[in-house]
Parts: sequence; C-alpha cells; structure tokens
Amino acid sequence: MIVWALERAGKHPHELGKELADKVPAWQAGTQQPTLKQLEKFAKKVHVPLGYLFLPEPPEEPVPIPDFRTFANRKVRRPSPDLLDTIYICQQRQEWYREYAELNRLNGVPFVGTKSIDDEPKKVAREIAEFIGFGMRERAECKTWEEALRLLRERIEDAGVLVMNSGIVGANTHRKLNVEEFRGFALSDDLAPLIFVNGADTKAGQIFTLAHELAHLWQGQTALSNIGMRNTRGFRQEEVWCNRVAAELLVPMDALREELAASNTRDVRELKNELARHFKVSTLVILRRLLDARHLERGDFEELWQREMAFLRERVQERGSGGNAYNTLPVRLSRRFLRALFVSTLEGHTLYRDAFRLMGVKKTETFQRLGKELGVLA
Repeated sequence: MIVWALERAGKHPHELGKELADKVPAWQAGTQQPTLKQLEKFAKKVHVPLGYLFLPEPPEEPVPIPDFRTFANRKVRRPSPDLLDTIYICQQRQEWYREYAELNRLNGVPFVGTKSIDDEPKKVAREIAEFIGFGMRERAECKTWEEALRLLRERIEDAGVLVMNSGIVGANTHRKLNVEEFRGFALSDDLAPLIFVNGADTKAGQIFTLAHELAHLWQGQTALSNIGMRNTRGFRQEEVWCNRVAAELLVPMDALREELAASNTRDVRELKNELARHFKVSTLVILRRLLDARHLERGDFEELWQREMAFLRERVQERGSGGNAYNTLPVRLSRRFLRALFVSTLEGHTLYRDAFRLMGVKKTETFQRLGKELGVLA
C-alpha cells in the first residue's frame, strides 16, 4: 500500500521531506514499521485518505466522469489524486449550486443537450456565438485577445454556466495541476452546467479548451478532455467535433478567408499577428486555422508552432506569475457560483462553515473582502 500510494501521487520518498525520506524506504523493505503519527504525515504528503493505507489491496479509483482522453499507443495511466480531487471538488460545487437553483426556482439552461455530432460544426458555432453574444462585433471592442478571453468567460457565465479556471487543486498552491494529464472537463446539467479549465495550460490553450468544453455542454455531454489545437489524431469523434466547433467559434472560416484575400502581406509571421489582432485570439489559434484553411502545409505549421510556443513561454516567464488573490478567486471558482454562495450564506441558507469549505478559504476576513470585491457586501 505504501508503494501504491507513492505511485498514485507520482512521488519519490525523497520528495516527502527529510523525516519521511529516511523512513519510507525502510517501510517498503519491511525492516521498520511506521507509527500512526508517521502514517498520518505520509498520507497527507501523498494526498491519500489514511484509511486506504490499511486496506488489504489498493482500491479501484476510476475517473468519476466519462474519459475522452487519448494516449495514442501508451497505456492509460492511473488518474492522479490531483485530477480526482479537482473533479470531486467541482462536483460538490455543482451539487450545491443545483440545490440553490432549485430552491430559488432559477430557469434551466436551454442549450444543454440540443446538438450532436451529426450537426454541422459551422452552424453550431454560429448558433453559440449568437446565443452567448460572442461574435466579431462584440470582440471588436476588445483591445487584446486576453480581453476577448475574459469576455468569452463572462458571456458563458451569463448564459448560465459555472466557469472555473485554475492551475491548482482547490486552494492548495502546492498541488499544481498537470496539463499533460488533462486540459479541462465539462459537467453537463440542465440547471448547473460546469466547465473547468486547467489553468496550468497556456492562455492560448485555455481559450480553446473553454470553447471546446462549451461545445460538450451543447451536446449535453459530461467529458474529461486532453485534446489540444495542434493534433486531433486518435481522439474520439466527439472530441474532434468539439474541436471543430471551438475553432469555428473563435475564428470563423468564412471570415478568415475574407481576411486572407484582403491582406497585403504574404509573410506568414506578419500575417499571423495581423489576423490575431483582428480576431482577438492568440497566434497559436490563428496558426491552427491557417492549417485548417490549407494556407499552411503541415511541415510549415509544425515549425511555426514550435517557434511560437517558445516565444509565448518566454513572455510568460518575463511577466511572472501571481496577482491579487481577490481578483483571481472569481476566475478560479466562477463569479456566478461565488455570488450565489454569498447570497445563500448571508440569507442563512448556507452555513459559513460550508461556504468556507466550498470556497477553499479559512478566514472570515478573506470572505468579507471577497464579498466587497464582488459587490455583494458593502
């Protein structure tokens, strides 16, 4: 069980701190027995319930939602505790919000489950853009594609979806999510549909994942995804369909062809920047759409993609990370969810203890300040 817990967490004994690093190998070899206090510390480090360590054999821990990921010819690996806990946390929040919606007789979300892979992606993308108000006219008012990402997130939430975007498990900054394991997931529901986007991904990847998971909700489909923009080979039909919808939503092909015909430049590097400014998306999304439009050959696309990824990583390092926690919490937890939680708590329907747990905060001061930032508290 010790070996299983280490493998499950993807950790080596030397990553557990000096005290455990010296003892865990002896436990594995059977030359020493751990004390209960040591086991409690070990369980906390590897994010496993203490009781699991006393089982006769490792429990089965399947992903609790439909898994649409692909790993080519590689063996599907055991889901990490970070992935499992993230799904569980979002399911708890979704369950709470559904009860809140039922209690307050909120309207259902009308588009959930209205489309299938038999529908033309181009038409579905146009319908989504019109329904949430994310057409070219709305985007024209955005100065950058980062602003367009915020607009997309806000419009999706306005349509009734809880959008959560985080690169960590809950509020634990020491448990960072792995984008290679998953990019996002959708939890379909007619009252409380939820999208989670892995914030460890690039901003370019995040906007595409957001649009991709929205397409899953239009299908009425709960799904765990790791598909990206670069390659769709080996993925299920539903995933490829959602990618096509997402691409058409962000960069409509007809509009792209018009811009290509009107452009005065033939240099791809200049062209991608010009188109990115026009469509308010990242240059990576533009490169993918140029490939779709057969304006780029696959070899040229791969070379340009690698260069652009390296450039964007360098920009991220220069900017650094962090930010105001009170500004990032509504993004991590969903502004719609937080407003509902504050209202319910202030009205006495939800205990402060439960609100703190769902939010991942411990201090009343944090709760109050966040309420002021959201405009719920005076």
